[in-house]
Amino acid sequence: MNVPLLDLKPQYAVLRESLRAAIDRVIDSQQFVMGAEVGMLEESIASYSQTKHAIGCASGSDALLLALMALDVKQGDEVITSPFTFFATGAAIARLGARPVFVDIDPLTYNLDHARVESAITQKTRVVLPVHIYGQCADMDALLAVAERHGLQLVEDAAQAIGAEDKGRRAGSMGSVGCFSFYPSKNLGAAGDAGMLTTNDDKLADRLKALRLHGAAHEFEHKELGINSRLDSLQAATLNVKFPYLEGWSNERARKAAYYTELLKGADLHFPVALPFVREEVRHIFHQYVIRVPKYRDTLSQYLKERGIGTKVYYPIPLHLQECFSYLGYREGALPESESAARETMALPMFPELSQTQQEYVVETIKSFKPRA
Repeated sequence: MNVPLLDLKPQYAVLRESLRAAIDRVIDSQQFVMGAEVGMLEESIASYSQTKHAIGCASGSDALLLALMALDVKQGDEVITSPFTFFATGAAIARLGARPVFVDIDPLTYNLDHARVESAITQKTRVVLPVHIYGQCADMDALLAVAERHGLQLVEDAAQAIGAEDKGRRAGSMGSVGCFSFYPSKNLGAAGDAGMLTTNDDKLADRLKALRLHGAAHEFEHKELGINSRLDSLQAATLNVKFPYLEGWSNERARKAAYYTELLKGADLHFPVALPFVREEVRHIFHQYVIRVPKYRDTLSQYLKERGIGTKVYYPIPLHLQECFSYLGYREGALPESESAARETMALPMFPELSQTQQEYVVETIKSFKPRA
């Protein structure tokens, strides 16, 4: 049996005609950049994310950069964030000449450990930037309390977490700005790169809208330097077709996750496996279903791949050990929880159309793996 890590073709088969019609509408309109489809999507995402404003941009990476620009992060400032995340989180900070300050993660959720954040704050700290990794929100009450005590802004990297909740509050609604990605593999995926920012601050929303258009509040009038990060209408149209299905897809992912957990909890395994930990009072949307396999992760991954099962490691090199961040002075052993997670975690196949038969095959194959002593 073949069980890919992600299969987008079944989704496309259902939406094929609607997607093609939407693309034809954009082509017929000849409004390819920042057209009506973008406004429709922004309204939908703002409402869905429980915010006043949503501002489309070209990618999730640009969303992070724009959020920090709008909060006036600059050369010499410090931004506290997680090292256990996609590269774009740290890169957005460094692009502005600011210093990424990496703080270790909670070993259960893999999110930024709020208990370690306060000791990393200095007079140069401007922003705390937690990542809602794998589709589960970080402990936002604790992080918001730390930020408030020190007069800091909080930006949510919600690239993997659209629709995730912490005590009923949606990802992207709790900080000063929320940043989303619509990369094709996300729960809500475009046909290429696309991103979104959310905020409840009217002035911040206006500034974000200008910054994504080269800093122009009005055409040909530039009060500050921005970037070219417009959301194109073809991507917005694709996302508008998919958006009504998002809740169902995320709920289906949660059901698949629960079934994996049921099968693995009762499994007679020849090695230890830690299953995903879900905090109380949260909604985990399971962008990824990630297990932890001390010592045998790589050999198990290879064993599964040889039997037609897709796996992937998110993320094998934590940011503080990336070569491009060597100037920060981190050494191996500096952030042990992130480094252990990088060595031991792996994602199993996860997408809404994944069948029970496929999941059972995945778990039966895991059960058959017998590592050498």
